Amino acid sequence: MLLMQVTDTAAKLIDTAQQATQQLAKLPDEELRFGDLLIKGGWVMIPIGILAVLGLVIFFERFFTIRKASKNESHLMTQVRSSVQSGNLESAIAICRNSNSPLGRMLQKGLLRIGRPIKDIEGAIENVGKLEVSKLEKNIGIIGIVAGIAPMFGFLGTIAGVIKIFYDISKTDNISMGVISGGLYVKMVTSAAGLFVGIIAYVCYHILNMMVDKVILKLETDAIEFIDLLEEPSK
Repeated sequence: MLLMQVTDTAAKLIDTAQQATQQLAKLPDEELRFGDLLIKGGWVMIPIGILAVLGLVIFFERFFTIRKASKNESHLMTQVRSSVQSGNLESAIAICRNSNSPLGRMLQKGLLRIGRPIKDIEGAIENVGKLEVSKLEKNIGIIGIVAGIAPMFGFLGTIAGVIKIFYDISKTDNISMGVISGGLYVKMVTSAAGLFVGIIAYVCYHILNMMVDKVILKLETDAIEFIDLLEEPSK
């Protein structure tokens, strides 16, 4: 008798499990779409998106500008050296002017100061070099700002969402885990978006700074070579 009762109970449990499985299989599958999450993130996603676009626009504009300034100017130095050694300063100045590059403008300023003490020539070249570097660094700091405040906007959106969730709970007195987690995972999207934009902006900021540092090193090297060229006749 006991064995029959156990068998009947086991059979009922199996039937119940099968029915539950069939009911779950009938439920519609909800896909977690990226676009829907962005929309559910709320108003904070708007400034984060603006920061992302601003950072990318500045990055690509500065990237191609710095890349153009860092092109190999060995032919320019060769032409200037040849003209200076032959005593044709006008030709050297014209070559520098036509190059339309940071190095060309630096050398042009130095050539225009020939006849003055070498310290004056070095100072003129250095001043032009500082101006050229400041032009290259233009707006790079904005990307650094984006890297700093984008995550803050994300955290702000998440905290604002959590405050709203608990406010709704206090009004409805519904503290079920489904209500809390259902709203919280959506609000965490703003933190993820802010961190993502911040990381990309941080990487872009340092890439541009490294490119500028390489240009500065190259300009300093070429300036030293130019000063050596001017001192050669006096040796």
